[in-house]
Amino acid sequence: MIIVTSGHVDHGKTALLQALTGTHTAHLPEEKKRGMTIDLGYAYLPVGEKVLGFIDVPGHEKFLANMLAGLGGIHYAMLIVAADEGVQAQTQEHLAILRQLQLEQIFVVITKADRVSSQQIDDLKAKIKADYPFLADSPIFVTSATSMQGIAELREFLTALPNLAEVEKPFRYAIDRIFTVKGAGTVVTGTAFSGKVSVGDELFLSSGERVRVKMIHAQNQPSEQGLAGQRLALNINAEIDRTLIERGDWLFSQTPPKPTDRITVQLCAETLLNENQAIHIYHAASRTVGKLGLLTSKMAQPTEQALAEIILEKPLFLAFGDKLIVRSGDNKHLLAGAQVLEIHSPKRHKRSEVRLNFLTFLQQAQNAAQRIQLYLQNQAVKAQDLCWIEQLTAPQLAEIIKKNKQVRFQDWCFNGDYQRQQNHKILTALADYHQHHGDQIGVSKARLYRMAALNQPEKLIYYLIDELLSAGQLAQSRGWLHLPEHKLAFSAEEMALWKLVLGEFVKASGQPLWVRDVALTLDVDETTMRNFLYKAGKLGYLMPIVKDRFFLTETIYAYAKRVKEMVLVQGNISVNQLRDELQMGRKLTVQIIEYFDRCGFLRRKGNVHILRDGDIFEQ
Repeated sequence: MIIVTSGHVDHGKTALLQALTGTHTAHLPEEKKRGMTIDLGYAYLPVGEKVLGFIDVPGHEKFLANMLAGLGGIHYAMLIVAADEGVQAQTQEHLAILRQLQLEQIFVVITKADRVSSQQIDDLKAKIKADYPFLADSPIFVTSATSMQGIAELREFLTALPNLAEVEKPFRYAIDRIFTVKGAGTVVTGTAFSGKVSVGDELFLSSGERVRVKMIHAQNQPSEQGLAGQRLALNINAEIDRTLIERGDWLFSQTPPKPTDRITVQLCAETLLNENQAIHIYHAASRTVGKLGLLTSKMAQPTEQALAEIILEKPLFLAFGDKLIVRSGDNKHLLAGAQVLEIHSPKRHKRSEVRLNFLTFLQQAQNAAQRIQLYLQNQAVKAQDLCWIEQLTAPQLAEIIKKNKQVRFQDWCFNGDYQRQQNHKILTALADYHQHHGDQIGVSKARLYRMAALNQPEKLIYYLIDELLSAGQLAQSRGWLHLPEHKLAFSAEEMALWKLVLGEFVKASGQPLWVRDVALTLDVDETTMRNFLYKAGKLGYLMPIVKDRFFLTETIYAYAKRVKEMVLVQGNISVNQLRDELQMGRKLTVQIIEYFDRCGFLRRKGNVHILRDGDIFEQ
């Protein structure tokens, strides 16, 4: 567990930690020279089987960025106030930041008590509670690092604090230092936001590179495992140059997505905010600039809660609920604290009623299960995206999907309403097709997807089509999809004609026939024969590869089988390859392969053709 200490310069933070732990946190030569903390200092207090960690953050305004880097994943804070100086300007700014980070508890430690009277201390306590009402119920400890007054009581209180770290979530670790140890290699240090890591684990850098954990120091002690809420030093085996790892990078147990540059947040204004303004954004050890846009008003008053969009100049790795600190464009003033609601804010319709209602419901949701119900309204979402947004493991997501009575198919998660919406679009598109193309038996699966749900995941829509087939709401004839009630049939007179026509195709020995030639041979009016052959095509007996030129269906199926076998072996097929395989003229081969493209069986890619929907010509 990590506890952050903050306060004005020279108010005794470092001395207090040395009294508590026996460790002097001013570890950098420049700090020792100046007598103040520049970068983050760390001290540890072993208590039984656990070790408390303390971050001593800088008190000088010039080093505020370093202070903010230490506040990721922290639940408790000590605000240090010197008894002889009281609350100073930097104390107020630190306190505002701690309040905006919505920590579980902030407790006040008055230092240098040996320098003032008891009455002065009582007056300081009263002033703190009066000036900062949110500290009214916070414990206040009176200490002196010189005389050790109050140190034992403070140590006892700190050791009794419950550990609120989220150990069961995926491992997420913010890097704030990188260095090389002779004989060991690259070492990174930082705070574990969530999860746990063990020696030998494989992790992902935020750049996507894989690394392996060789050794772990947790809370300044060698360990086989590191846990959320601990300060960790990880010796990693990386194939990349150490110099390519930077402060602000991350280590994750799950494959990281692309970082986001447009987010939606719920913020609490520290000062007056305008509709659009330049800002600095702090998240863990990362810092960037961006633009803040209010979503529900043109201004936000101090202490007011507001919804806002932030466009980031440098993309960040964020998840739901992550805490941000927002400072002014010149980085001199604290503007607000923020919590991430969405990691991918839409570019359009961001202020519509539907949109704002969704954000309101998202704010009100009590847990990940309720938020996932919102994410899956009217859309399918990739499982890995849900796991990242909510920082869930795969088993945790599976449990939520089951509890919510939602569905997961391969990479996609969706609910019953989504499935019903897509089913309606599929059936409506097919009914419309039958109405306008009554002479056709149906369409291929690939074409139905393009007609009904082009903006949806293709594999998922294919799955829904298969479900409709299983339920009998769709029918399939020789690979063509149609509504069950859409049927064609020959009359007795037409059946007799078909026997004559079939005989001509048998004589042709697998070659296609033209309408005009069949009409002349059988002495039938050409228009009558054309209508008849097209009806035979609708019934699945014939297939027109070009206008008025027909193959027997079984011949096309045989060709399709040979094409599919060739594509599965070599990945694609060309016109010349098919011509050599079928031993026919180039012109006819071009007609056949273009027919396969039109019906959705193949798709042209440059000078070759690849398989689009291999189910069309399955018997």
